[in-house]
Amino acid sequence: MALTGIQILKMLPKKNCGECGIPTCLAFAMKVAAGQTEIGECPYVSDEVKEQIGEASAPPIRTVKFGSAEHPFTTGGETCLFRHEKRFENPTGLAVLVTTDMSDADVDGRLARFNALRYERVGVMLKADLVAVKDTKGNAAAYTALVQKVLGGAADAGIILMSDNADNLAAAAKACGDRKPLVYGATLGNADAFAKVAKDAGCPVAVKGGNVDDAVAISEKLMAAGLKDLIIDTGARTVRAALEDNVIARRAAVKTRYKPLGFPTIAFPCEMAGDALMEAMIASVLIAKYAGIVVLSDLQGDVLFPLLLERLNIFTDPQRPMVVQQDIYPINGPGENSPVLITCNFSLTYFIVSGEIEGSKVPSWLLIKDTEGLSVLTAWAAGKFGADMIAQFMKKAEIESKVKHRELIIPGYLASMKGELEEELAGWTITIGPREAGHLPAFLKEWKPAA
Repeated sequence: MALTGIQILKMLPKKNCGECGIPTCLAFAMKVAAGQTEIGECPYVSDEVKEQIGEASAPPIRTVKFGSAEHPFTTGGETCLFRHEKRFENPTGLAVLVTTDMSDADVDGRLARFNALRYERVGVMLKADLVAVKDTKGNAAAYTALVQKVLGGAADAGIILMSDNADNLAAAAKACGDRKPLVYGATLGNADAFAKVAKDAGCPVAVKGGNVDDAVAISEKLMAAGLKDLIIDTGARTVRAALEDNVIARRAAVKTRYKPLGFPTIAFPCEMAGDALMEAMIASVLIAKYAGIVVLSDLQGDVLFPLLLERLNIFTDPQRPMVVQQDIYPINGPGENSPVLITCNFSLTYFIVSGEIEGSKVPSWLLIKDTEGLSVLTAWAAGKFGADMIAQFMKKAEIESKVKHRELIIPGYLASMKGELEEELAGWTITIGPREAGHLPAFLKEWKPAA
């Protein structure tokens, strides 16, 4: 029976050290109870408590991590079937495939695109995460050389090692060093050898089944060998079969806590289609329906970008608005005579306003006030964008040290706040800006500090 957050809290050391990545023991206990993290993340909890809590509170889909300390990749940790129930935790990893059959030019091109195809949207860097390195020749030296090439050419990529040969995998895993890879390809026939490779390298292993039942049997064998971090490939190589298998695995894990399927899945659109557009279509289905990792044959901007946006939307918490950090944002290289504007930290508002300012070419200071992700009018109505709060934020941000003038431009919808702000900000002049962000360029080009 699952424990409540308060029951778990009573078993914790209550240090509030934050070493688990969560500020307080109470918050940590609540996340453990909700299945959003594991009790083992606390460095001070006893083995007895780990054993007592771990079984009842672990997420139904195990959290699996690999990669380097600087650029870790995390998958799994999921607790629900549908996003509106709670939220989806760890975004589907997008991988590009390179093989020992490829020419150096082909490999270099894929690695170059891995590094180049990166997009910033609403404050989030969108990019592929992984490189899958496949041993197609069975030559240990050639495979290790390719792995080393990938390690040097994609510094922040997580590595998936794919081979049927455990010795080749062991050599490649050793070459990865601290960048712990995912070892792919464990079958019933080679499970013992793959388990040894994974244990020696301290990395997770991926099951390579022929169907769901086969994957379950391999998973059970690896768990019996003492491995806890697994990723499952059911062997499906059509979009229908892959979709069905992902749904079966997630439902079995979430609804019945069926351990052998309680792991993230890996899917291979690169083996299901012959062209990039069809691969992208298949990948889009699997991102939406539970794949932990999706492997593509290549990366092209016109198909990668839509997948990244889909992933961003699906793995954004629907109960929490997207926000940017409260701060002073310099745009176009502002100086001491540049205008000072303020708005809320709702991401959409920030990027629309900052985009218009940037387009105006007018050097400006943009103050972003934390309104918990609410838009301007909603934040004002909720008491989160009041004159006193704005004044406190401006003093704390020390904007006065950056400009000679004392003039603040506020959103046009907050015109009624002008008098209150002038009372709170002694010596400052409050100017009413335009209501629509699209009118900012013309407004800023005509702006001059008050005499």
